[in-house]
Amino acid sequence: MISTHILDTHLGKPAPQVEVRLYDAKTRTLLGNGYTNDDGRLKDFGLEELQSGAYLLEYDIAPYFAKHDLKTFFPQVTIQFFIENPDEHYHVPLLISPFAYSTYRGS
Repeated sequence: MISTHILDTHLGKPAPQVEVRLYDAKTRTLLGNGYTNDDGRLKDFGLEELQSGAYLLEYDIAPYFAKHDLKTFFPQVTIQFFIENPDEHYHVPLLISPFAYSTYRGS
């Protein structure tokens, strides 16, 4: 399973209603998409099974910052990662602010 979580470090809150798309990194095929919930989480992309390989998460964060009347240098964030063991849970948190972002493999 792949999940994600977005925290706005500028406001110190989760980032709700951010659209996130999941792609196969090799073919750029859209595999799933959704919006973060009120806690900034997207728990599942609806995939029945994963395969090992490279994936992309694409986050549209410009509309989120626009709702808060904030300009951002990064209107979209794309994170590529590799799944080695499809039976594991892959959680990809994203920390955002108007002029920076960071990520890591969560648990």
